[in-house]
Parts: sequence; structure tokens; C-alpha cells
Amino acid sequence: MVNQSDILKSINAALCEITDPELPCSIVDLGLVEDVRIHKGHTAIITLLPTFSGCPALDMITNDVTKRIEDLPQIKSCRVDWIFNPAWTTDRISEAGRASLKAHGVTVAKHEDQLENQVPLTTSVIACPFCKSNQTRLDSPFGPTRCRMIYYCEACQNSFEHMKRLDV
Repeated sequence: MVNQSDILKSINAALCEITDPELPCSIVDLGLVEDVRIHKGHTAIITLLPTFSGCPALDMITNDVTKRIEDLPQIKSCRVDWIFNPAWTTDRISEAGRASLKAHGVTVAKHEDQLENQVPLTTSVIACPFCKSNQTRLDSPFGPTRCRMIYYCEACQNSFEHMKRLDV
């Protein structure tokens, strides 16, 4: 008989393999997974936090999680619940997640960053993920999703995305 601890480890390992549809990072490393429970020994209940309430990828993530977890031999069914409290922030992104995002040209705001209140300057505290230069500027506070902004590097002339803090 498989114990609950082993089942939870299998579920966590499976969740680590699920990549966010919009970002090159697992949902675990992005900090979307709030809770994992087993109900009656064979039903997985996965509680997730969206990066923001209007995220268009919620259904896709729900489907990916449900399919992957129900593929586990110990699980008969999976339910995904989305919650909005606590609110997701970039502080939830793991170091591995930050490294993956940076490798793909996406920087991440830290807790002490107050980028929304900065005046766009040629020199920035946001280093370019491609050439490491600080000669970057905010190109647009609005990226492809609410949680991202577009920066431009004067040194290597590349644009890159920056994940901003969304404080509630």
C-alpha cells in the first residue's frame, strides 16, 4: 500500500513538470501552487493562485494539471481550485524560476523594487538579461500580460520583459 506522503511526493514531482503556458517556468517555480491535498486516498485537490485574476491561461493550466495528476497510478481524480487570497506576487517565484525566466529574457521584480513609481531613465536598476548592462529603460509599463513590462537595452539593443510586482 502506498502511503499519503509518497502520493504527495509524486504529485509534487508531476506539478514541477507542468510549464506555465505563457512563461518558460514550471507552475511550482512560479509559485502558483498554494496547497496539495489527498481526499479519501485517491482524489487530488490542487489549490492554485493565478498571477492575476484575469489571467487567460487559467483554463489551460487547470487542464494541464488535471490531466498530468490523473495520469498518476495512485490518483483516480483531480480537482483544481483557484483562490485569490493570498494574492500571488513575484516574491513567490523560486530562485530556479527566476533563473529560468532570466535565461529566456524575462527579469523579475524583487520585493524592494518600486518600478511602477520610477521615472524611465537611461540607466536602470534592471540589468539586461542578455548582456548584463544597466543601460536599460522602461519602454512600456504594459507588456503582453498585466504582470509584465517591456524594457529596452541601449547597450545590446534588445527588448526584454520584466515581471512586476502586483501588490493588492
